[in-house]
Amino acid sequence: MSMRELVVLGTASQTPTRQRNHNGYVLRWDGEVILFDPGEGSQRQLLHTGVTATDLTRICVTHFHGDHCLGLPGMIQRLSLDRVPHPVPVHFPAGGAEYFARLRHASSFHETAELAVEPIVSDGQRIDLRCGTLEARRLRHPIETYGYRLVEPDGVRTLPDRLAGYGISGPAVGELLRVGHLDVDGRRVTRGQVSEARPGQRFAFVMDTGLCDGVYALAERADLLVIEATFLTSEAALAAEVGHLTAAQAARVATESGVRRLVLTHFSQRYADPARFVAEAREHFTGDLVVATDLSTVPVPPRAVASAG
Repeated sequence: MSMRELVVLGTASQTPTRQRNHNGYVLRWDGEVILFDPGEGSQRQLLHTGVTATDLTRICVTHFHGDHCLGLPGMIQRLSLDRVPHPVPVHFPAGGAEYFARLRHASSFHETAELAVEPIVSDGQRIDLRCGTLEARRLRHPIETYGYRLVEPDGVRTLPDRLAGYGISGPAVGELLRVGHLDVDGRRVTRGQVSEARPGQRFAFVMDTGLCDGVYALAERADLLVIEATFLTSEAALAAEVGHLTAAQAARVATESGVRRLVLTHFSQRYADPARFVAEAREHFTGDLVVATDLSTVPVPPRAVASAG
């Protein structure tokens, strides 16, 4: 049975609080289990979630500010300690390769796990996955930063009642889907007559950035958008200066991009009341809104279905 959900390890920004650990997010998407931006404490946070190091199939780092990467040494060493049997690709901005090398070997350990080091070298770079495509987009931050989105290809879902109505079953169903039509009792039945479109789902992960084209490219028609909302509008000038978003900006991006479920995270320690982020975002986004909390789980919304033409 497939599972598509976000597991939140931490939701703080530069400074953790008593309620919020540094960043860390795990996306479970069918057979893929992707760890995004492991900040300090991510290894321990995993223990509370039921996700293990052996489950991880990939690690993605948006940039090399500490709250997004200082958990990497522990996670990498845990892969070897648990003798993870499969290669684990690691993606990060190519300009930060020296930082990655330092973090990877930050202390002495017996390395047995196989890391496939695959840096992001260009805006729009795509990585083929079993379940679709992982795409990286350049963001606007003081250091080289990329966001990621996972895109599942569009497909087709057959309708059993219509197949039965035309008397089509068994191997004939596969032939109809493959060829696009099938002749049954002297009449031609097309794929569109017995199926409906199954739009591919999309997940987007947008961390430290000011507003830019990359934010919108990542968020476009996302079923689940995880996006930083470090500041409130009262600090909009500071947000722009340091390359971050406000809750209002994140919410407007979601509305303009047709996002189905919006997850706000990466909150400055200056705000103790998460209700303030809800109130600000609700002025600009009327859809499904989540203000992330540590160790919470956010499902990807059920698949949207559109009729085939």
